[in-house]
Amino acid sequence: MKRYFICFLLFVTACNTVDKKEEQEFITLFETSGGEKTPEYEEVMAYYMKLARTFPDIALQTMGDTDSGHPLHIVTYNPEGSFNFNRIREDKRIVLILNGIHPGESDGIDASMMLLRDYATGKLTPPENTVVVAIPVYNIGGALNRNSHTRANQNGPKTYGFRGNAQNYDLNRDFIKSDSKNARAFAEIFHLVKPDVFIDTHVSNGADYQYVLTHLFTQHNKLGGDLGKYLHREMMPQLEESLADKDWHITPYVNVFNQVPESGFSQFMDYPRYSTGYTTLWNTLGMMVETHMLKPYKQRVEGTYQLLKDMVDITEKDHLKIKELREKAFEHYAEADLYPVQWTIDSTKVSTLQFRGYEADTLISEVTGFPRLKYDRNRPFTKPVSYNDYFKPSKEVSIPEAYIIPKQWWRVIELLQANQVELQTFTRDTVMEVEIYRIEDFQTRAAAFEGHYLHYNTSVSSHTEKKQFLKGDYILKTDQPAIRYLMETLEPEASDSFFNWNFFDAILQQKEHFSPYVFEDIALKILNENPQLKSEFESAKAKDSLFAGNWYAQLNWVYEHSPYYEKAHLQYPVYRVNNL
Repeated sequence: MKRYFICFLLFVTACNTVDKKEEQEFITLFETSGGEKTPEYEEVMAYYMKLARTFPDIALQTMGDTDSGHPLHIVTYNPEGSFNFNRIREDKRIVLILNGIHPGESDGIDASMMLLRDYATGKLTPPENTVVVAIPVYNIGGALNRNSHTRANQNGPKTYGFRGNAQNYDLNRDFIKSDSKNARAFAEIFHLVKPDVFIDTHVSNGADYQYVLTHLFTQHNKLGGDLGKYLHREMMPQLEESLADKDWHITPYVNVFNQVPESGFSQFMDYPRYSTGYTTLWNTLGMMVETHMLKPYKQRVEGTYQLLKDMVDITEKDHLKIKELREKAFEHYAEADLYPVQWTIDSTKVSTLQFRGYEADTLISEVTGFPRLKYDRNRPFTKPVSYNDYFKPSKEVSIPEAYIIPKQWWRVIELLQANQVELQTFTRDTVMEVEIYRIEDFQTRAAAFEGHYLHYNTSVSSHTEKKQFLKGDYILKTDQPAIRYLMETLEPEASDSFFNWNFFDAILQQKEHFSPYVFEDIALKILNENPQLKSEFESAKAKDSLFAGNWYAQLNWVYEHSPYYEKAHLQYPVYRVNNL
């Protein structure tokens, strides 16, 4: 009996020795540098390759290409050693962590390396009902553009990557428009993994305050229904309380610039151009962690690590509820009649934060001679602060039964296919009654924004008519999981619609015109042969003195109301089918 007991002790000791040895082999650069350094891209990937070779519950998978020429990867931790996502999601929830979208904000890169190692080595208790997936570095091109100066306001690490990707895109403005290969590779990952919970790791700019951690959950009203209520009333408070119990106090993302937070602020509205706005379109519970730029790098990474762990724990605890709520969310939109495409703050509902900040003074700048803001860390405070975290729809549209897109709009069709939208093609030329939009008004940014001159304040009119579609044109029924994606991209008035992102700008330019000296006689004939039109023409002149005094505008009015005017001008080339 004693001999058996001694052997057992030797076996346990040997196992512990192996565990400690394995832990030592996977000590990160962040740890060996005392929290001052973050590894280069090649070092990150070598670390994960070794981790995957060593532990059967870790898998490293190569995915699509990026603008840098390097492919994206996903690292998956599943204690059961199964990495078939179709099978995984039958019984388990999936957390997807995105790191290095802005490689200068490298906190999540280091935190994820340690988190996955600690699960694999047994330092952390393995979740039974949750699988963790991480993208090691999303913006590889930016990570390879290594420097120590572009994050002028940030306290460490010593060197880091650059915000712009290989084509100088800010990838956290690219999810819906997908100009980069990175965004298309992310879509591939997202639709393979189909995460229940999504976490994007960042470092904040803006005001100074006591918190190391802030959270930016997707806007709960926009997420909608019981799923949005769960995010706002249960998941977020659980995270806040769990972190506070460990002295990691956290607050909502401090959405202020050049003003003090105690004057009040609003929740950030994450449109689909942003990561969490994109993932919301598939009813995924999304959040960003934003660590505070002025806090030491070591603190920021350790706080991110704890937040990631706690989010996995919350997902583990609520795995059944999360599954049920997400299923109901898909069912809700399948039955809905209206969809919100624009949002505004609901000023009737205001929350109060017990905010931990620093007093600030307004001084005269020694550089410019103008007033400047200066925080005093020797004067911390906790004050109630007004926080606008409720939004309401400012524009809703009816949900059609289907959309039709002619095959020539292949750039849009490619994006729909990349996002696993279910499309069908007409097998023969077909006449259908459709609702047709005309672009009545829009504004355009005067300066380039992420490779586009973005439209906004778009408004449309509509009419119904029978139109012929050709063999090979596409019809997309809205009764499918991608319904929210379709509404956000194909409704031109939606904030991040494909129209507003310039995918259809060719329709804004008139291709045919008239010569006034020739059209004078034609215009006279048109008015004489159409008494109703002539009456409207005379009425327009009577109501508008500028119009009455502009001969060319008058001729153009007749031209636009004649058969000679091209139908394609300002006619939106995506058609709504309200009755299939």
